[in-house]
Amino acid sequence: MSGISTHILDTSIGKPVASIAVVLERKTHTSGWQIVKETMTNADGRAADLMPPDQALPGHYRLVYEIGTYFAMRGIDCFFPHITINFVIKDQAQHYHIPLLLGPFGYTTYRGS
Repeated sequence: MSGISTHILDTSIGKPVASIAVVLERKTHTSGWQIVKETMTNADGRAADLMPPDQALPGHYRLVYEIGTYFAMRGIDCFFPHITINFVIKDQAQHYHIPLLLGPFGYTTYRGS
């Protein structure tokens, strides 16, 4: 398993959010944000293989979620069509799981296990 993973749950219906585009980016000193991986959440709302095994982990990252399409497919207006979560990794030995708890007009996140 990679050192970075995410999971999206729609708290308004109590279910995982499948088929959402997720982009992991890393901040570089020379060219700004660089894409590390682009993927989609699976049927359980998870994206587990975000970090290539040959890449050093410490650094400043962000996850960008394309949420607007999910709510549009359900016929629901949403306030946050894109969600960006910035975080810093210092310890290469640990796993970093970033859950996203989602509703049409709000979201929350935390460092999971």
